[in-house]
Amino acid sequence: MNNKRVCVIGAGPSGITALKNVLDEGIDAVLYDRNQEVGGNWIFNEQESHSSVFETTHIISSKTLSQYADFTFDDFDPSVADYPSHDELRRYFQAYARRFGLYDHIEFGTMVNHCNRIDDQTWEVTIEQQGKTRTETFTDLVVCNGHHWQPRYPQYPGEFTGEFLHSHVYKKSDPFRDKKVLVIGGGNSACDVAVETSRVSEQTAISWRRGYRIIPKFVMGVPTDVFGARTYFLPTWLRTRMSDILINVMIGSNEKYGLPKAESKFGATHPTINSELLYKIRHGKVQPKVDIERFDGKMVHFKDGTSEAFDTIIACTGFVLVHPFFDKDFIDYSAGPVPLYLKMFHESYRNLYFVGMFQPLGCIWPGAELQSKIMAREIAGKWERPKNIAKLCEREVTHPHYKQVNTPRHTITVDFHRFMKDLRKHLPKNYVRKQPVKSSMGETANV
Repeated sequence: MNNKRVCVIGAGPSGITALKNVLDEGIDAVLYDRNQEVGGNWIFNEQESHSSVFETTHIISSKTLSQYADFTFDDFDPSVADYPSHDELRRYFQAYARRFGLYDHIEFGTMVNHCNRIDDQTWEVTIEQQGKTRTETFTDLVVCNGHHWQPRYPQYPGEFTGEFLHSHVYKKSDPFRDKKVLVIGGGNSACDVAVETSRVSEQTAISWRRGYRIIPKFVMGVPTDVFGARTYFLPTWLRTRMSDILINVMIGSNEKYGLPKAESKFGATHPTINSELLYKIRHGKVQPKVDIERFDGKMVHFKDGTSEAFDTIIACTGFVLVHPFFDKDFIDYSAGPVPLYLKMFHESYRNLYFVGMFQPLGCIWPGAELQSKIMAREIAGKWERPKNIAKLCEREVTHPHYKQVNTPRHTITVDFHRFMKDLRKHLPKNYVRKQPVKSSMGETANV
């Protein structure tokens, strides 16, 4: 493959497995990343820069279903916790990069400013390093820049005159000591921020515009996703129904905690994995609030007619799916839909790949690893994409794994086990780990 030269954007979990698998095929590749190390947003940084994790972040999927098949947590460190911390994950990704000799192919401190597709064999990629720009030529482009570039801010009537920030800049709870804090959102980041600020704030409240399902991290003593993997062979609708019943039995309805009722079925919104929020609410540390009506100075008026003053609002309202290095008239998925076959292949651009640009009800990088293997095999001429790629791309939009609420956040959701199965169909059996991997509690799940 001497005529091939591949550009990979981003040294996060998806980017490094993309690079590894391209190199495995004997193809020349370069990876560009704006940071100074491997790890993407798992590199904790107190300064506002890239979207890094919080000081106390742990992954919300268990290690059993959150590892590369080519380099498991047992290969790295068998003592890693069921839900690894951000520091354990950072070290895991960096160990992966060392294991497979990736550092020699990564240029850190590099911003990709623009990518211009010339034809099926040519990309012109303009990069910036230490204030100097240059353009490099590649045959193929692999996009792994993640989902957390541009914060999505909520819009409400009026003006809030206190401190208003996005979870993008939230790093730790100490700056909010003795303040009255309002967290907006019901996703994983929002609930984590509410729990953490409640430890030090004078008061923390959390505002939901709709009902979200709160799922504990453990069921019957094992990680929830490992427990759920026992039923992955069942149809999605049946697993959805069973999940709804199990959650109601375990924790009861949202109304018992003063939270809005979860009106939609399991999977219609991205589930929130948190074992502390409901505890904090019932102990009076976090105050549930409905959606916001309007702002008036530091006073926040809610849709149930109540009003309260806050010093700080933290909007945990997600991110816009953007690719700032593409011209908007070339590719713009910011408002959806995202018609990519296997969440990776574009119907027209054969030398463009998106790896890790999906949101599973589970962990991203095991799927990104399988995507990378398919992608690398195609570039190497060992695999050929289906002839009806346009229809398959359309089907990605018209037949999603879950019927979700119509918001920009829910455009790239997949069912973890179903997506992994779909990807494996395109790989030889020897590309996939055959034996089950055990969790620390003795449970097994196929990887």
